[in-house]
Amino acid sequence: MSCPQGRKTLPRAMLLLFLSLQFLLTPISKAEEENDTSIYFPPTVEFAVETFNQKSQDDYAFRLERILSSWQEKVVFPAVFSMRLQLRRTVCKKFEDGLDTCPFQDGNSPNNTYTCLFSIGTFSWATEFKLYKHECS
Repeated sequence: MSCPQGRKTLPRAMLLLFLSLQFLLTPISKAEEENDTSIYFPPTVEFAVETFNQKSQDDYAFRLERILSSWQEKVVFPAVFSMRLQLRRTVCKKFEDGLDTCPFQDGNSPNNTYTCLFSIGTFSWATEFKLYKHECS
C-alpha cells in the first residue's frame, strides 16, 4: 500500500520544524542560565568589600575602584565566585552612611590601594555568603 506524496512531506516538515526550534531554544536557555548566576555576583562583590572593611585596621573605609577579574568556580553547590578586586581608601570613616558614593582619598600612597583576591560562596535562597579565601597585597 502506497502513501500519497503529501503524507511523506508532513513528517519531514515536522522534523525540520522541530530541529530548527531546538537550535533556536538552546542559546536562549544558556543565556538565561548565565543571567541567573550573574544576578548574584554584585551582592557577592558588595559582601567582599564589606568584609575587607570589617577586617581592616584602618580608620577609613575602602570601596571598590575596579574589578580586575572574576570567574565562577566549577562547583555544584553553593555558587562560588572568585574575584580580584582593586580597593581604594576613601575620605569617609568606617561605618558612615553613603560609603558607595564617598570620594577616594587623593595621593598615591601605597596604603591607599589594595589588590585583593576573594573566593566567596553565595547561598542565593537565604542571601548568605561564606568567605573561603581573602588575600590582599
